[in-house]
Amino acid sequence: MSYVKPADLVTRLIDAGSYKLELSTKDTLIRSYMGGALLTLAAAFAVTVSTHTGQPLLGAMLFPVGFVLLYLLGYDLLTGVFTLGPLALLGRRRSDGARLLGRNWSLVFVGNFAGAFTVAVLMAIYFTYGFSTEPSAVGHAISEIGHGRTVGYAEHGAGGMLTLFVRAVLCNWMVSTGVVVAFMSDNLLSKLVAMWLPIMLFFYMGFEHSIVNMFLFPSGLLLGADFTLWDYLLWNEIPTVLGNLVGGLVFVGLPLYFTYGPKRRAAKKAAAIASESQFSESVAEAPGHERESEPVLVSWLHVLSAPAGRGGGTFLV
Repeated sequence: MSYVKPADLVTRLIDAGSYKLELSTKDTLIRSYMGGALLTLAAAFAVTVSTHTGQPLLGAMLFPVGFVLLYLLGYDLLTGVFTLGPLALLGRRRSDGARLLGRNWSLVFVGNFAGAFTVAVLMAIYFTYGFSTEPSAVGHAISEIGHGRTVGYAEHGAGGMLTLFVRAVLCNWMVSTGVVVAFMSDNLLSKLVAMWLPIMLFFYMGFEHSIVNMFLFPSGLLLGADFTLWDYLLWNEIPTVLGNLVGGLVFVGLPLYFTYGPKRRAAKKAAAIASESQFSESVAEAPGHERESEPVLVSWLHVLSAPAGRGGGTFLV
């Protein structure tokens, strides 16, 4: 099957979310660690390309390679489980669902941060020859990104915080859309194209992704950027996580569930069966139906009971 219809897609998403919620602590941490590391390596690659070429669009076009790799390997991102986890909770109605969801989100956050921070340390060493020189051009670019997306927001007060939150919502709207549409095909090439476009869009537009930021800001601090750890947490990471949650859940997961979910499908099927039954009953009870069928039956009985003709022939039925 090359294309999965939206109604069947929701069932797949519920199954995938349930699988992730039931993973062991060890597997969840390993997969989220590797997911955070791969995605942030791709972010470092994209910033490097953008800096060296002066073409941000080129960096955005290449960034999705990290997302594709971690998806194909079955690794986890917080942004993805923000969408899949609640769908599993709604679709299965487990008594321990809320506990499993909270556990999964916590473990994936820790794993993603550990993976991203590992890459941040490695790239900081790479950009400074083991902290023995000033950061390279790419290192300076990362430091400027960190300053602009913390202190830059803070300078605008409430407006800056609102902008940060909205960018985070828009980000996971796109990222989770990429996750969802990848489930709509069993063909590898189709999956790649479907995932690539929304991810490229979010990166080029400068939306806020909580896992990418787990790399950009710690690496910026290691490289001597002019902002503090508190600036990073208050004016980026915490609002970004909340915005990513809203974007994935409210703009992707819930709309799909409420229009294509199992209960909706069951209700439509029941309505269709009821409608067909009512139609059959109305046809059977229609006066014209009886009048039309009765003469036909009488005529056949008359034929069957008729005597043989002069030639001795009979009617064969």
